[in-house]
Amino acid sequence: MSAPLEGVTVVSIEQAVAAPLCTRHLADLGARVIKIENPGIGDTARYYDTSVRGMAAHFVWLNHGKESVEIDLADPEGREFFDRLVARADVFVSNLAPGALGRLGLAPDDLAGRHPRLVVVDISGYGTGGSLDHKRAYDLLVQAEGGSCAITGRAGQPAKPGVPVADIGTGLYAYSAVLAALYERERTGRGAVIPVAMLDVVAEMMGFALNSVLHGGEEPVPVGMGSPMVAPYGAYPTRDGLTVVLGTTSDREWLRMTERLLGRPELRDDPRYARNSGRVRHRAELDEILGSWCMERDLEDIQRLADGAGIGNARLNGVRDLAVHPQLAERGRWREAGTPVGDVPVLLPPALARHWEPPSGGVPALGADTERIRAEVAGWCGPDDH
Repeated sequence: MSAPLEGVTVVSIEQAVAAPLCTRHLADLGARVIKIENPGIGDTARYYDTSVRGMAAHFVWLNHGKESVEIDLADPEGREFFDRLVARADVFVSNLAPGALGRLGLAPDDLAGRHPRLVVVDISGYGTGGSLDHKRAYDLLVQAEGGSCAITGRAGQPAKPGVPVADIGTGLYAYSAVLAALYERERTGRGAVIPVAMLDVVAEMMGFALNSVLHGGEEPVPVGMGSPMVAPYGAYPTRDGLTVVLGTTSDREWLRMTERLLGRPELRDDPRYARNSGRVRHRAELDEILGSWCMERDLEDIQRLADGAGIGNARLNGVRDLAVHPQLAERGRWREAGTPVGDVPVLLPPALARHWEPPSGGVPALGADTERIRAEVAGWCGPDDH
């Protein structure tokens, strides 16, 4: 058993979600991740809340498997320490405010020039160039600029998705690009500079909606628990006070729903509903039909009947329901991670090959590894020796 990124060293100057998610997944694959934090302050996500035995929920989620080193980059001694770490690193990841790396003398192109084998990831809100490149960017702000809030919620009531999809999507795109760059380096010996803009990520995620308006379609109108692109497809209260989510995503499924689930052949034969475009236009009346049918049945019965008819379905769960979800428990998706206040449950990474060793790293206290890594660096003969 081994991890595929054993021997790869990642140095990060990161905060919040996007870059920490990228580097945590690299740690999940066996990379050594050295997280550089401001002395006495650290990652801002450390202080979002105290819900995990005094630690912040975001920080625990995003930072197990890393080492924390406090470095004052404005101090000459701290800068020398940092420079020696980066000289030995394979990957450098950052998501600081616009211009911050340049002011520190760490502009991505400069780093790449000094270290030709280094993979440099520069995460920003709006990229370099353009009238918005100076702006700070948080998940909500970028989602607002990128249109995703306008297709979430209900008509006239835009909403931010409950999970930070701009941050998460950016972290995952950065992570996948790092893996590709490391693979390329095996063939060429050269590193890479990888700029990742959060707005670009949201724009990519909006591809279906963009295609609709670019090619003469109407602006998608959000429909709450559903999709503006397909119908019927949504959440419906059940007789026992729960909520089932079900619907159709193709004309074939619509036929199965009318015949095998609802027992309503007249709906199958109604030309208004024959194609998805027509069903979208008549969404309200179909929701009423499906909603009335669900209100006459308990959730368990609806799901059994839907499974038998080949109709996708789910129970609308809350976060507490997810925490005790039997599918996660039965498949062994939880493990314990060490923290400064004891072991806590964390999920295994969602994508591991069967022969890779699962990660076992803990959540570091601020600066927990500073002295150990200082001593390690002091034992090196020079900044570039391996």
